[in-house]
Amino acid sequence: MQNNNEFIIKPKVDFCFKELMEDAEIRRGFISAILDVKPEEIAETELLPTFLRKTSPEEKYGILDVHVRIIGEHAGEMDIEIQVAPYEVWADRSLFYLCKMFHSPQIQEGQEYGDLKKCIHVGILDFVLFEENEKYYSCFHLWDDDHRRKYTDKLEIHIVELPKWNHQILQEGARAQRPELQNWARFLHAEMKEELEMAANADSYVEKAYERLLYISMDEEKRREYEAREKAIRDYNSQMASNRRKGRVEGELLKEISLIQENLEEGLTIEEVAKFLKKPAVHIHTIRKWLEKHPDEKEAEQHLKELQKDLDRISVS
Repeated sequence: MQNNNEFIIKPKVDFCFKELMEDAEIRRGFISAILDVKPEEIAETELLPTFLRKTSPEEKYGILDVHVRIIGEHAGEMDIEIQVAPYEVWADRSLFYLCKMFHSPQIQEGQEYGDLKKCIHVGILDFVLFEENEKYYSCFHLWDDDHRRKYTDKLEIHIVELPKWNHQILQEGARAQRPELQNWARFLHAEMKEELEMAANADSYVEKAYERLLYISMDEEKRREYEAREKAIRDYNSQMASNRRKGRVEGELLKEISLIQENLEEGLTIEEVAKFLKKPAVHIHTIRKWLEKHPDEKEAEQHLKELQKDLDRISVS
């Protein structure tokens, strides 16, 4: 257990990342690293409301982690999202937020469509989104599939997959590109204080983020919020793992039920099915009785727990 002097909040926890982005200079350093431009090219950044308003009562809200207006040579709006727990439909979610941000009122009556500002989504993920790709960083635009011609630069998506960071850096070694972004990835991926310090020593903007992180970590209220968030993430991951295990078990049981049903309908006896599946006859009999009780397939799936309990009792007796 860490004492108060050693305790430090992980920067990839969403509420902590949002706190870091409250600082204008830290924002400038992070955004310039993402866009691969010099920090001085980012004249100014302004935090915007994180709620993207609805245009109709039925429309879904958009709630961003960090919403920034960029002023200067690279003017536009940026949505920065940090996601620790795996999210299966992340691509769809990020596209929804990006399009909703672009759709938010940008031009008034009489203005030209050319006045629309660029909208950028940045996803910092603590899980692997693209299994087939070793690179930890990806950038997406709208392209012509045949000629690799960019349709527009007004929509842009940046993805940083933190679990890939160490692997790619080890492979690239001294040839590593975009050192500023890699250093931010190192900082956000860090689990130990020593790793955070190494990242801080390599970049003045990351150093400022580290100093801010130390300050946040000394705040007792922030620490309690962090511990509550960490527990929520652990509970979520545990529940998801349990659901996946449950899904596998139910899937296997449904396959077995289907096979038994097919064999019985073909005229095989319970004893013959039991011999074929290498199961006790009472096991086949229990499933047959359950099928008679729940002939409708959709209704039957809702009562799998009931069948599983009966089969468990049989296996114990």
